[in-house]
This record gives sequence, structure tokens and C-alpha cells, in this order.
Amino acid sequence: MQTYKLPKEYEVYLNMLNQVFEMEKKLEKIQETNSISRNLTRLKEMFEQNLPFENGFGLVIHNPIGEDYNQTRLDCEANIAGESTENLVIIEVIRPIIRVKQGGLNQIVQKAVVVVQSKNSIS
Repeated sequence: MQTYKLPKEYEVYLNMLNQVFEMEKKLEKIQETNSISRNLTRLKEMFEQNLPFENGFGLVIHNPIGEDYNQTRLDCEANIAGESTENLVIIEVIRPIIRVKQGGLNQIVQKAVVVVQSKNSIS
């Protein structure tokens, strides 16, 4: 799968979405997150629907935590924790998947960087 090359002037949006992702990860550790979580959801919706890109495309962020992983998966770069390479699941997301969405087109702009581990060794 080929990664979509975002024009240089729009790379700031990737950086912003990565910061939103980092805030969400930190937010998981805080109690009483409802109001902040709502604001982050709205911010992500703005990136998806309201950016001033040509031809009306938007950026979609996806956190693949907890999803199954295999070596044919093209939207993640993985480091394997532990010995086994069978029955892998994503246990940590360092950088999220970001896709550009335009009409029916959906292409990866940024691959996720993840840590995976065998489901058999997770206690």
C-alpha cells in the first residue's frame, strides 16, 4: 500500500493531529475527563470535515490500540514485545494512523508506530 504524500504546506496539520493524539493518551490517565474529551472529539471532527483543503478532503486520526496485528498489515510499523510472534495484538500506540479522506478515497498519510505482543503472553 502506497502512502499518500501530503503537500508540504499541510504537514502542520499532521503535527497538530499527533498532538491531539498525545493529549488523548494523557487524558486516559485523568479522572473527570468528560469535558476535555468532548473538546478533543470536536477538534478531530474539524480536521475531518472543515479543513480548507482543495477538493474538500479531510484528515482522519485512528488509534489502533487493542486491534489484532499481523505482518501483512500495512498501516502500522510494529515492535514486538516478548518472544512469540503468533496471535499478536497492539498493546501500545506511539503514533496514530492518519488518513486523508476525499469522497470515497481513503489513503494513509501516516502509518502508526505500535508495540505488539502475543495474546498468549498477556496476563
